[in-house]
Amino acid sequence: MLKKILKSNIAILFFILWCPVFLNGQAAPDFSILTDKAFQKLYQNPEECISYSQSLLISDKNIEHKVILRNIISQAYALQGNYVQSVSISNQKEDDDIKGNLSHFIQLFDDYNLADQYQNLGLYGQSKKIIAGILKDPKLLQSNNPKERMVLAKLFQLQAINAGITRNYNSALLNIDKSDSYLNNNNEENRIIKWENIIFRSTFLMRQNKLEESKKLLDNVIQDVEKHGNNAFISAFAYESMSRYYFLKGDYNGAVKQLKIGFSEIENLPYNDLKIIFYELFARSYLALNNDEKYYYYNNLYTDLKAKLDSNKKEGIQYVVKLLETYHHKNLEFQEQNKEKQLKTAGIVILILMMGMIAYFLSESSRSRHLKKQLDFFEKLKIKEEPSGVVIEVPKEEVVKENKNQEKDPSKISKEKEVEILEKLKEWEKSDSYLNKNLSLAILSAQTGINTKYLSEVINNNKGKNFNGYINELRIDHIARLLKTDPAYLNYKVSYLAEYAGFSSHGAFTNVFKSITGMSPNTYIQEIIKNKN
Repeated sequence: MLKKILKSNIAILFFILWCPVFLNGQAAPDFSILTDKAFQKLYQNPEECISYSQSLLISDKNIEHKVILRNIISQAYALQGNYVQSVSISNQKEDDDIKGNLSHFIQLFDDYNLADQYQNLGLYGQSKKIIAGILKDPKLLQSNNPKERMVLAKLFQLQAINAGITRNYNSALLNIDKSDSYLNNNNEENRIIKWENIIFRSTFLMRQNKLEESKKLLDNVIQDVEKHGNNAFISAFAYESMSRYYFLKGDYNGAVKQLKIGFSEIENLPYNDLKIIFYELFARSYLALNNDEKYYYYNNLYTDLKAKLDSNKKEGIQYVVKLLETYHHKNLEFQEQNKEKQLKTAGIVILILMMGMIAYFLSESSRSRHLKKQLDFFEKLKIKEEPSGVVIEVPKEEVVKENKNQEKDPSKISKEKEVEILEKLKEWEKSDSYLNKNLSLAILSAQTGINTKYLSEVINNNKGKNFNGYINELRIDHIARLLKTDPAYLNYKVSYLAEYAGFSSHGAFTNVFKSITGMSPNTYIQEIIKNKN
């Protein structure tokens, strides 16, 4: 009897001890499943994504989980066009949330997050440098860790976008191939990144004039996305790209149709970062159809939203600069220096950036030169179409004089540094960032990583003009080339060309255009039409 009682008690005790284990195993879903659901919501409704992810963030005490959730919330704010909040949530830290206490995966994820933030703010140069530094690790590239491979796929995708910004489409396609090689179909995150890669690939092919190959990819991805359902952002993104195909084919009604289908997916959702692209494409398509009413309607929507997002992006840049000293000591520009020197250098950079921004809004340079006239301008366009390197030859006598001057004035920029800055400016000019209406010397400094003092000195000494003159000439050259090479732009009104080129008004654009080319925009357009006829 005693033995039976003991056996019975042991069985009950065993059940009591193990029952909570079974219950907990069923009650607590895997974190990867929760984050996969959060990532999926990112492409369905950013507000729902933020609400869902914040509820997880509050209840989860794991520091590494918090880093991942903050990144998802940050991306949701970026898609809404709220860059300040995006940077803010991304850089929130706990007391023990420091690099030394985090796993290798989370340190990698944190670096990717920083590169993503820079890209959202339009600082493509910094984003490119961070990614290139990460991808130098051969062991990382051979990793079999699924989470690390997912981050690698995203890094190569970011690098592809950066290459596309500088029109290096072959490099962009190569990076998309590398991104795909790290993906599988185990979860929604992999599937969504794969869809994005297909759309980006079609865009790069379209830029290379491989229109039919691009359309085939878009047809397939649209069909696949619709089959899985409820992926509003991806669906809108695909239709927006498809509209570009029809526009390039000259089928402007077809372009509008695709835009309407895509916009209907996000019309009631706060995807402002994508909506501004739709507004611009609607305006351009209706302008080509000579529908002035619709053109002005969408152009006004585009202008208002662009002003709002540009202002928010500026605040985001200022905010991330302030956070640089505190949270991002691993900035590539200072990584070879010790910690003490990093802090001092970061402080100097922040001070120069802030002073540059203030100086830009307090004063505008009034210097302006009368440049070459019509024939010289056309000849200059031909020269610019031919690739050429930046070569600066200095006579020996001048080198000797320069060395003597530098001994007297150690603050003067060296010739080697000047050549390096010119190369960076040449690379930056490929991105068309100069079309941004709100571009300033401080923002150009952030995009190129060049000290504002040196940047101003090199522009004045080598371009023969001040910062405003330099940017205006790039804008006019860009518009002149478009008018010469793309017949669609010959039908556009001068007011649209002025807005597209980043000028504040029709009058300012006309005055600058005439001072550079020797003729008004209308005269220039008529000359091109006569020559074509």
